[in-house]
Amino acid sequence: MDSSNGAGRAFIGSFTSAGGRGITAAAVDEETGALTVLGTTDVVPDPSYLALGRGAGPGGAVLYAVSEREQGAAAALDITHDIPQPLGETRSVDGDGPTHLALARGHVVTANYGSGSVSVLPVLEDGSLGPAGSVLAHEGSGPVASRQEGPHAHQVLPDPSGNWVLSVDLGTDSVRICALDPATGELRLHGETALRPGTGPRHLAFHPAGTHAYVLNELEPTLTVCRWDAATGVLEPAGEAPVLPAEAIGGTAGESYASEVVPAHDGRFLWVANRGHDSISVLALDATGEQVSLVTTVSCGGHWPRDLALDPAGRRLYAANERSGNISWFAVDPQTGIPRPEGSLETPAPSCVIFA
Repeated sequence: MDSSNGAGRAFIGSFTSAGGRGITAAAVDEETGALTVLGTTDVVPDPSYLALGRGAGPGGAVLYAVSEREQGAAAALDITHDIPQPLGETRSVDGDGPTHLALARGHVVTANYGSGSVSVLPVLEDGSLGPAGSVLAHEGSGPVASRQEGPHAHQVLPDPSGNWVLSVDLGTDSVRICALDPATGELRLHGETALRPGTGPRHLAFHPAGTHAYVLNELEPTLTVCRWDAATGVLEPAGEAPVLPAEAIGGTAGESYASEVVPAHDGRFLWVANRGHDSISVLALDATGEQVSLVTTVSCGGHWPRDLALDPAGRRLYAANERSGNISWFAVDPQTGIPRPEGSLETPAPSCVIFA
């Protein structure tokens, strides 16, 4: 396969330190959703999260990866062939343990969990990365001493308007809203939204209408619903909802740590991956996007689902089950939002899956 636009492909990140293959490229069968491995590369150690962008080279498609190591790094890869190839230099992020990255205003931005910071690296004309030009250090802590002794930036992403960059910090129970200067790469703090202490926010996702954001909490099995005003860059908490049934929380069911929240393209449902409980939660949204209700949970098809992704057509969900070593996929019922298992691909220590 030699694709110029990456159509019909998926990319899987994994932990090489746990036996993962690095980055795996797979073909996606549009009819069945099945994944077929095209090739792998371990040129980036521990590429725990991936993002797609575009460069000026042949085909234009570029894959970006963090290297979740103590001395964190980010890399660009050319994906115009079966096996992703390095594009330019791997760059230090000047931070520790980057867990997430996103593209914003001509830059790659990384969330550095270990150092509690966010780094900005320019995307060059060919899609490769320049040196980190801006690092914004978070400050603060939370009440859970074992996990919140200091800041832990876990996710960073642009809002739907493209004017703001939000960073979710598990250690400080807050979301920071920043402005990114596209000319200089400077990240400037605009505001910080405090969430309930001890919840440990991990990731957020926006409603397709762009009016609400859903903050998934790791230290409690809850989702914080927030109103989002793109004109002013203000995130306002509006309520919380459980992501697991009461009988599954604590007790003999053991602990569970939510990892990812994904909205349906039509804004009617949210799906949440739960590690420990090893499930996918189905949550229904009302017409405003502000009222959330738990519908049911289904098995994730493995153990420790670290990531959850919706295919571009919105027809299937894919779970990256880190500890069982597989990617499982599900057909989504368009009326109920309930996923039905369809297949699985064995691959060691997967941490995320994205689609071109």
